[in-house]
Amino acid sequence: MRLRQKYRMRTPSTGREVVVEAAPGVDYVDRETGEDLEVVAQLLPLAPTASELPWAVENLRFCNWCDQLTQKDLNDCPHCGRRMDPLGS
Repeated sequence: MRLRQKYRMRTPSTGREVVVEAAPGVDYVDRETGEDLEVVAQLLPLAPTASELPWAVENLRFCNWCDQLTQKDLNDCPHCGRRMDPLGS
């Protein structure tokens, strides 16, 4: 289970972006330029979560019980709590 929130961060001068599992109050620095990274966005799902996958179309599926979107790497639906069918190949 992931307890810390993931953020998309950007280096201002180069525009290079990284995804970081960040802690509050910590300054993160770009390893190439040495500049402070600025937060661009929080990634969904918000922490704490059982899933490591960000909410993107290619990482989601519908629960066969409640028809809500959930991450592909979860076995139980976070909405209804029931076991979902295995993914087809």
